[in-house]
Amino acid sequence: MKKLLPYVLCCATAFYGLPLLCESTGGFMLILLIAIPLICLVVSFIFGMKYGLDLLYPLAVGLVFVPTIFMYYNSSASVYVFGYAALAMLGMFIGRRVNANKNIS
Repeated sequence: MKKLLPYVLCCATAFYGLPLLCESTGGFMLILLIAIPLICLVVSFIFGMKYGLDLLYPLAVGLVFVPTIFMYYNSSASVYVFGYAALAMLGMFIGRRVNANKNIS
């Protein structure tokens, strides 16, 4: 569980910090659809390269996003919980595969 903390905190920083930079609905949409998914994917890729697959990580990423729905968005943003968890899983999987292929060569 300790190994998850820096990576989940990095995603949490994006979830909670980036919306503070927005002043319009368009800015929020840009953050929800581009910035946060990209950060989540990259951080998860790095986690996957270092630790492989850990099913607690995407669960933690999804759960950390939940409070932001009520703080910055509305209930229609609930679907992003599953989207960000899925991106975390995808990033971990790709990172694990890249690391495995690097070890084979």
